[in-house]
Order: sequence, then C-alpha cells, then structure tokens
Amino acid sequence: MEKESRAALAKRYERTKLVLSIGESVLSFVLLLLFVLSGYAVELRNWVNTLAVNPYVRFLLYFAFLGLAFSLVEVPLSFYGGFYLEHRYGLSNQSFWGWLGEKMKMFFVALVLFVPLSLVFYYLLLHFPHTWWLWISVVLFVFSVILGRLAPQLIFPLFYKFEPLDDAELKARMERLAQKGGFTLQGVYRFNMSKDTKKANAAFTGLGKSRRIIIGDTLLENFSPDEIEAVFAHEVGHYVHRHIYKLLIAGTVETFLGFYLVYWLYNALWPRMGFSGQADLAALPLMLLIFALYSLVTTPLSNALSRHFEWQADDYALRNSSNPQAFPRALQKLAEQNLSDAEPSPVVEFFFYSHPAIRRRVEKARQMLKTNESQTTKRREGSKI
Repeated sequence: MEKESRAALAKRYERTKLVLSIGESVLSFVLLLLFVLSGYAVELRNWVNTLAVNPYVRFLLYFAFLGLAFSLVEVPLSFYGGFYLEHRYGLSNQSFWGWLGEKMKMFFVALVLFVPLSLVFYYLLLHFPHTWWLWISVVLFVFSVILGRLAPQLIFPLFYKFEPLDDAELKARMERLAQKGGFTLQGVYRFNMSKDTKKANAAFTGLGKSRRIIIGDTLLENFSPDEIEAVFAHEVGHYVHRHIYKLLIAGTVETFLGFYLVYWLYNALWPRMGFSGQADLAALPLMLLIFALYSLVTTPLSNALSRHFEWQADDYALRNSSNPQAFPRALQKLAEQNLSDAEPSPVVEFFFYSHPAIRRRVEKARQMLKTNESQTTKRREGSKI
C-alpha cells in the first residue's frame, strides 16, 4: 500500500512538473510572438536607439530590457517549480534564501558565459550577412569543447563542494571497473548534493584529462556498496561507448543544421514583416521564435538518442558489475528517492524523457539476468555430461 501511495505521489509530482514546463514554454512562445506581431519589438528598438549609439551596446540593452520583461512571468513559475513544488513533495533541503542564492549564482555564471557569445553572434550577423550561421556554429562547437574541459573544475565547484571519495572498498571497485573499461580514472568525487535536495544522482563529466565520476552524498549514504558499484558501472558504460563524444558530434550536427535552417527561414520572413535588415534588433525576437520551433522538432530526436545510449550503459552495467542483481535494485531505489514516475505514458516518454522509463529498464535488466543465469546453468550441465 505504501509503495502504491509513493507511486501515485510520483505520478502527481511528475505530471505537475510536466504541465508547468509545457505551460512555461508555451507562454514564453506566445508572449514573444505577440511582442513581435504587436509592434512592441519595433518600439523597444526605437527607444533603445535613443539611449546609445554603439550597435553592441544597443544590442545588450535591447535584450536586457526584453529579458527583464520576460522575467516578470518566468520568475514566479521558476519559484513554484523549483522551490515550492520541491518542498511540497518533501524533496528539497533548501531555505528560500539558499534557493535564491543558487539562482543568482546561476544567473551570473550565465551572464559571464553567454554575454560574450551573444556579442560574437551579433558581430557575425553584422559583418558576415551570408555566412554568419556557419561561423557561429563553429564558435559554439569550440565553446562547448572548452566548456566540457573546464566546467568540472571551474564551474561545478561554484555550486557544490567536491571531495575525493575516501571509501577504500568503493574506490577499489571503481578502479577495477575503470581498468576493465580501458581508461585511467582521473578521479572519483563525492559532492554535497544534500545541501539542496534529498534526490540522488551520479554522473560522468568532463572531457579529456578533466573527466571524472561525481557521486552525490545522498546516493553514497542510502545505497549499498553493490548498488553504488552498479550505478558506477553504468557511468563507465557511457565512457566505453564514447557517449559524451557521440552526443557532442550529434549536438554539433544539430547546431550547424539548425543555424542554416534558421538563417534560410529568417531571411525569407524578416523582409515580409517590414524589418530593415537581418541585424535589425526588432527582428531578432523573430529569430528566437524560429529557433524555438526548431527545438520543438529536434528535442524528441535528441531524447531518443539519449535513451538509446542509456540502454547501452545499462547493458554494460549488467555485464560488468560484480553483483549485477544490484543494478535493478539501484534503479528502483533511485526512482523512489527521486520521486520519478516509473511508468509514464509512452507519448510523454517519447517527447520529454532523456532516460527510458524506470519500469522498462528494471524489467529489461531482470530479463537479461534471467537469460544469463539460464545460459550459465546450461553450460554447467553441459560440462557435467
């Protein structure tokens, strides 16, 4: 009865988050569309032009004011979904001021990272009207590689405290799995995930020499050594199958294709809508609308690729853990601790889930374990004969 109640609670929680996410996306799209069609995009451009002469200052002011206006809608939704909802379902350890502090840190990190990128984008739009889409795609590729190398060491520590794993038994198990996977373990770190949430997680992060396994203290404290090893084996599976690099390549292809299609459609639309040029500040929200539509198409495809990679990592964990029976147990415990809907609608899973549904992962894992056990039994019987 308790498990059924927990499952019902998880469905309500996930459904509320989904409705909130879809609602926020639809609302932002509609408001941006109205902003373009109503003429307010032109009025804001005209007003900003009276405040500065430099085109890059105008660009920053335009999107600063636009962002401020949209934040009046997005901040309440962010508070409801990120703070109130998490507390309502007993998943958060944050105080209001702790939540607000984390949001402010995220805002300033995004500012430092993306303001220079946006200025590069506008420079290319002004000076390379026919090839800007190609050059900004190249810039984003280089940026993503650099960020992948530096984020584990420079950005993640701004939000969490990372310490080398000090459990000798677990470390020995992980070193064995790393050796089996054919890579040198740069580091296994625990981080204080519990300062924000009761949820548990682990991840393979970084590129090249900065790659490392990070494990939340909430996972280390609530899971057995066998279960932690199984979760780690899943992360090793991502490395063995080169999933980080494959996702980088897929993301790069998506970026190049996306910018070209946006360039083509944007150039077809802005003259018809009365804008003065493709670098007209009032026309740029139109470009954002086109990107949003492109993302609507590509996100389910990206999620499908991600789910495929998760199946491969699951398979690796089952084949290489010292106790593979612990893997489906770990999946179930993660679902319960994170209040995940174990059996979402197939439609919802297709469009919104980057991981397969927990129920399907557990069932497939158990089926594979039965198959392996049956094959082992047959081999033993055959050797006796």
